[in-house]
Amino acid sequence: MDPTHRGPEEYGHDGSGFPEETGRRRPPRDPLTPDFGQQTPQQARVIPLISGDLLLTVNPVDGSEVEPCPPGEQPAAPARRTPAERADRERGAAPPVPPGPPALQLPLLQREDERERLTRLLARGRSVRLTGPAGSGRTTLLDAVAADCAGFAPDGVVRLNGHRRNVTDLLYGLFDAVHDAPLHRPDRELLHEKLRTTGAVVVLDDLEFGGAALDELLDATPECAFLLAATPDVQAPGPESHLEEVFLPGLDRAHAVELLETVVERRLTEEEKNWAGDLWFESEGLPLRFVQAGALLRQRDLLSPDPTAYDEFGYRDGAPADEPVPETGAEEAADVPLPSLGEGAAPAALLGSRLSEAARQTLRFAVALGGEVPHQAHLPALVGDTHADAALGELAGCGLLSPAGPRYRLAAGVLAQLEAAGYGDGAGEHARTVAQHYAWWTGHPSVTPVRVVAESDAILASMAQLVPGDGAGQTSVAVLLARSASPAFAAGLHWSAWERALRIGQEAARIAGEVAEEAYFHHELGVLALCTGNPDRARAELETSVSMRGALADKPGAVAGRRALALVADRSRAAASGGPAAIDAPVPSGPGEPSPPRGLPAVIPVSVPKPLSEETAVIARQTAPQGGGEAPAGRFALLGGARRNLVAAGAGVLLAGVLGTVVTLGLTSNSDPAGDPGASTEQSVTDGGDTEDDLPADETTDGTTPSARTSGSASASTTPGPSGSASASDPGTGPSATGTASASAPSSPGATSSQGPSPSHTKPTSPRPTRTITESSSPEPTETETSEPPTPTDDPTDPEEPTTPDSSDTAAIGPTGPTPASPSTT
Repeated sequence: MDPTHRGPEEYGHDGSGFPEETGRRRPPRDPLTPDFGQQTPQQARVIPLISGDLLLTVNPVDGSEVEPCPPGEQPAAPARRTPAERADRERGAAPPVPPGPPALQLPLLQREDERERLTRLLARGRSVRLTGPAGSGRTTLLDAVAADCAGFAPDGVVRLNGHRRNVTDLLYGLFDAVHDAPLHRPDRELLHEKLRTTGAVVVLDDLEFGGAALDELLDATPECAFLLAATPDVQAPGPESHLEEVFLPGLDRAHAVELLETVVERRLTEEEKNWAGDLWFESEGLPLRFVQAGALLRQRDLLSPDPTAYDEFGYRDGAPADEPVPETGAEEAADVPLPSLGEGAAPAALLGSRLSEAARQTLRFAVALGGEVPHQAHLPALVGDTHADAALGELAGCGLLSPAGPRYRLAAGVLAQLEAAGYGDGAGEHARTVAQHYAWWTGHPSVTPVRVVAESDAILASMAQLVPGDGAGQTSVAVLLARSASPAFAAGLHWSAWERALRIGQEAARIAGEVAEEAYFHHELGVLALCTGNPDRARAELETSVSMRGALADKPGAVAGRRALALVADRSRAAASGGPAAIDAPVPSGPGEPSPPRGLPAVIPVSVPKPLSEETAVIARQTAPQGGGEAPAGRFALLGGARRNLVAAGAGVLLAGVLGTVVTLGLTSNSDPAGDPGASTEQSVTDGGDTEDDLPADETTDGTTPSARTSGSASASTTPGPSGSASASDPGTGPSATGTASASAPSSPGATSSQGPSPSHTKPTSPRPTRTITESSSPEPTETETSEPPTPTDDPTDPEEPTTPDSSDTAAIGPTGPTPASPSTT
């Protein structure tokens, strides 16, 4: 290998040998010295963002991915910026200083009263709307008032621009100006929480909305004082906004002439003063018109040099000093007429004709972009002149540009004047050139999303000019630019520009027939809708994207779309069910069943009933219904309004009476655990009263035994089952009436005890038919009768013997008919 022809890959190696001899790369001589060897191509920028509770990964290849934010990756709480940080950010957000000689600083004429009034109102915390026509000097007045209000609020002064910005953009812009939250876009709840505690003087220029939108902006920031600047054609604020209105008129004639002399930097001649008076009457004293008129007079002075003046090199009008002054043509050169009144009122075409070629070409690009001027760093590549960045200074010095946030745009009325002068010819080609340049620039790895966001208006304008184009080549360029710029807009948190770029790109891809790109834009629109809380639109966009990518066999893109669709389904399901709390809500067991009252469980645990005897009539209790619903009002509101619930309520009342009877009669009764479970043991009552000395050893002073208490407890515990029942012998069927109350079959021998005073023996009764009333879901109860005929008893009822009142739920049928049941059961 010839050592005199070293390739670029060999730069940075030492002189001891060549790469084939050393086989390794020498480290840089200095840490600040870059390595000029072959660089590895950088991959596509994949940027993770936090949007609310979602983790958004901006992927410009297959489409962005979104998932719930994993635990531990939630961003820290947004911190407030310090005054130094706010000052640095404000300097970075200011429009760039044009190259060339410093711009002339114009005075603020005839604005002292308005300036003092605005400052006084803002100091009191009042919000003001400054209204004035385009070119009335609103921006200059805002700059002066902002300087006066620097120490009024704890969060300082925040400068915002409302050109092509909606309420959401301004709210997030205010949040970013006060809080430091990199790669974090808070949700609406956190955004409003932070803005409610933000105290700043917000100076908002070029406001483009009013009415309800303006009320939303003011309501979200109750601790901020706003100074809003708008033109008279913008919608007025709502009546509840309570804004102070200040109108900004034009200058009077004396101050207009003074401003003109300041721009020209000399005294005006009498002819020029008369011309300025006519211009003042025509333009209604707008300061912008006199700045542009001063630029016309300066150009006239340059076109009319003094033939006797010498420059610093000893030349007179480009000729040596010893050369005689030509007599012919000198007066003609010095006699340049003043512009006409029409040219003074619309001076853009005349001013542009006297500028350099680079400046005129810049005006053509601005007209093609609808008034948006690219950054001065892009002008050399667009114009094709290495010194084209100086054109921005020429245009700004002539009053043809006005600042708009971090950029410049054509001043008010200049766009229409240039279009009438023919600067709009070939606008499609100029827009195509700008789009191709921006497509390369936005996709370059060295360009940060913040720089792309600063050029968002020019980028979107170039895309919009190509979509309605005639040829497919122009729409393809728009697709390319949208594909390259939209991920940068997303990463730069300028989501309104992200949405506009996706919409334009989707329409351009549809026109150009690029199905794969159209599917990508649908996917991104679905992800954007999901992050902004619109699941219905997200589902529609994602389903369209998945179907398109499925037809194209794009497996990675289809997988990304299905993942996003799954997340949409989960969030929609959670929103429909009311969140995690609604998942545990009771579900009705069937149609037509009443719901349990609020505060009660859906399923009531019950004990399993024991088998009942054949002589026991049963009123079956149904299982407690499930579901949630409103309980009816009334004393038994918690039981609902069903008929079976009323029966259950009556059974509960009877059961309470039965338990009371059992306890009362058990005071004088003894239990026989060893007795027959099927027979009741009775005890005769002696004539003498029981005294405390006659009590057994295991009987307490209250007259009950531990065994009786145990029996009563067992009877009470088995009673409230799902099929509770109680039975009693029919009074009047024998010489001795016995009262028996039972809820179910006894669980142990001896659970049935004798009740009340009775003879020492019992006489069995013959079986008699019973009727069982069983409650079911049907409205009418069913009745079942036994087939055995009734048999009368031999012994009549002793009227003198006390009987136990019937407290059962069984309606026994005697020889002469059914015995009336307890009134509470009916």
